[in-house]
Amino acid sequence: MKTLRLIYPQWQGGIISHFVPECTPEEATLGYSLGAQLLDVLAPKPSDQPSAVVPVSMRLEKERPVKHGVSDFDAIAEQTRAALAILESEAPDRVVTLGGECSVSVPVFTYLAKKYGEKTAVLWIDAHPDLNRPGDDYTGYHAMALAACLGEAGEEIGSWFPATIDKSRAFIAGLREWDPQGGTSARQKALGIPHASPEALRETSAPVLEWLESVGAENVVVHLDLDVLDPKEIIPAVGVVEGGMKTDEVVRLLCDVAGVCDIVGLTVAEHMPRTAIQLRRMLARLPLVAG
Repeated sequence: MKTLRLIYPQWQGGIISHFVPECTPEEATLGYSLGAQLLDVLAPKPSDQPSAVVPVSMRLEKERPVKHGVSDFDAIAEQTRAALAILESEAPDRVVTLGGECSVSVPVFTYLAKKYGEKTAVLWIDAHPDLNRPGDDYTGYHAMALAACLGEAGEEIGSWFPATIDKSRAFIAGLREWDPQGGTSARQKALGIPHASPEALRETSAPVLEWLESVGAENVVVHLDLDVLDPKEIIPAVGVVEGGMKTDEVVRLLCDVAGVCDIVGLTVAEHMPRTAIQLRRMLARLPLVAG
């Protein structure tokens, strides 16, 4: 079984600079790229695990164009094609994706959905449902990521991917905030996607394990948005909504899932390295260091 480590520093899906006041707008916008690079440094890497990097443009225009209801649509489309080309060339059985904003999961999960078929489920671990659609007020593609995996993000986006995951095979864990302009609780209910709050998962993984059994899942793709974590313990992402999951709770949940299903895809996304960005800014001003 071949596991590919995919570093995917895509930042174009997020419109988040106003949420990271300690950084300049440019630093915050491009911060997802540094976040992916740092995850690659921090995450253990088995010696026999091949890796690849999705090429991502670092050009930030003053005005970010909106096309088909999505900001930076053309750049995202090009980078999606590049990610799919890597996956098709490498033909991995499993993929560890280090991002980057949430949409880095979409090409990977749709590739794995084609490979493994209807026995595949998606576990979306996130403070938010990511069920926005083109045409919603918020045009950031990262808020449409789960919708795109399920074929619910419109024809233009849907045409990019080799397969989709049926909405009956999606579960959101750690959910605690909805976007009133798009990915609302009403939309989630209409799609029939269940969830468990951080509180429901505080002492047990049972809500997720019981759901996996109920849908007959054999393989699962897991998306871990770092904003699911409790900011009172750690702030690794843009989101700082209180009442999140503890790191030990997330580890327990994923280990329990691995005990009943084959995890064929794992994404770690939305790393916003605020402190590292500030340190980089300082280092760039030091004598000798700056040259």
